[in-house]
Amino acid sequence: MGVGIEVRGLRAWFGASEALHGISVEMRPNTVTAIIGPSGCGKSTFVRCLNRMHETIPGARVEGEVRIGSTDVYGNGTPAVEVRRRVGMVFQKPNPFPTMTIYDNVAAGLKLNGFRNRRELDETVERSLHMAALWDEVKDGLKKQSGASLSGGQQQRLCIARALAVQPEVLLMDEPASALDPISTAKIEDLIYQLKERFTVVIVTHNMQQAARVAEWTGFFLMGDLIEFDKTQKIFTTPGDKRTEDYITGRFG
Repeated sequence: MGVGIEVRGLRAWFGASEALHGISVEMRPNTVTAIIGPSGCGKSTFVRCLNRMHETIPGARVEGEVRIGSTDVYGNGTPAVEVRRRVGMVFQKPNPFPTMTIYDNVAAGLKLNGFRNRRELDETVERSLHMAALWDEVKDGLKKQSGASLSGGQQQRLCIARALAVQPEVLLMDEPASALDPISTAKIEDLIYQLKERFTVVIVTHNMQQAARVAEWTGFFLMGDLIEFDKTQKIFTTPGDKRTEDYITGRFG
């Protein structure tokens, strides 16, 4: 099951440049939250702070508090690898491991975590591909076909299956459909809607129609600040801040 996410006073830097200015927000368990805003406003930095990927960039640093369920993400003694196991991530560009089969792509994280039981691996790979709505399309080439041989939309669902295989509680998606055709995008959106039954989902998107379709909650970022966070329907119909309204109606961004 998904868990809640609580962020308090989150600040992030790239060297001397401050990218996030004290973000505070709560995201409920088993919901989909969309993060919207113009390019360079801090959306991707925000989600990368939730699973401690921001700190992998040379010169980057973070201050503030992030709680994923009961885990203090930046607390002393919390290992980054444990955070990233509990918080899955899917990127804008599908990134299957090109030399691995479809099966090994999905099993990669499990094997890194020490899984060796073949039956358990088989069951988890199949379950994850079912959850990613990909099983029927790839089951015949599972151990023969390379992950890189799939179409773009299939590759993205393969990456989702890989993230789901380690049974995270939160799934972060950074513009997961922006490089895909409309049919593949619709499949990813249907998938997101189903995944919230098991996970808490946070999706960064430039596509406001997509945010309106898949998310119950939406946060609008602008120049490193969280301007507004509310139910998606309210954000898109009666936003409380003029800047949100200007962005949604296309006056900038």
